[in-house]
Amino acid sequence: MSRRRTTSLAALLAALVALAGMSAGTVLAEKGDDGDLLKAETMVGVPSTMLLAAGTIRTVPGPGAPWTLASAKVVLSTTGHLVVKVEGLVVATSGSNPSANFRAIVSCLDSTNTVVNFTTAQFPATIGLATAGGGDAKVETDVTLPHPCIAPIVFVTNAAGTSWFATTGG
Repeated sequence: MSRRRTTSLAALLAALVALAGMSAGTVLAEKGDDGDLLKAETMVGVPSTMLLAAGTIRTVPGPGAPWTLASAKVVLSTTGHLVVKVEGLVVATSGSNPSANFRAIVSCLDSTNTVVNFTTAQFPATIGLATAGGGDAKVETDVTLPHPCIAPIVFVTNAAGTSWFATTGG
């Protein structure tokens, strides 16, 4: 191969490598360092066997009545960015949501195996029957996580944050 051809081939190869690096860099720049710590397409409502103290998970007790939901999505990033969306989160016996506001709790175990819970501000929820859009809510917020955040769980709770209505799981 001639020196000119070798130089041209090397330049072309360098350009392709640079272009590939730019594409990868673009993808990384769009995603940033903010990877997913927890991503869930489901949550579980409160079964009748987990009411009040019997339903306590990570220091958060169950409510006084069973709850059910139609669908949910949760994304928690490694930097603490939280998105929770629930649809049809209602009291199981009535099929209705009586609560105008929910909260979310992110629960982790820290490096000493201690439960650390972070409660969000209240966010609005639709009141009424699930069949009429009751129990729909979405929150997007940031919480402070311990490093490491081991075995994260996300709850949707009552407005006071004192009992859970749904938790990550399936």
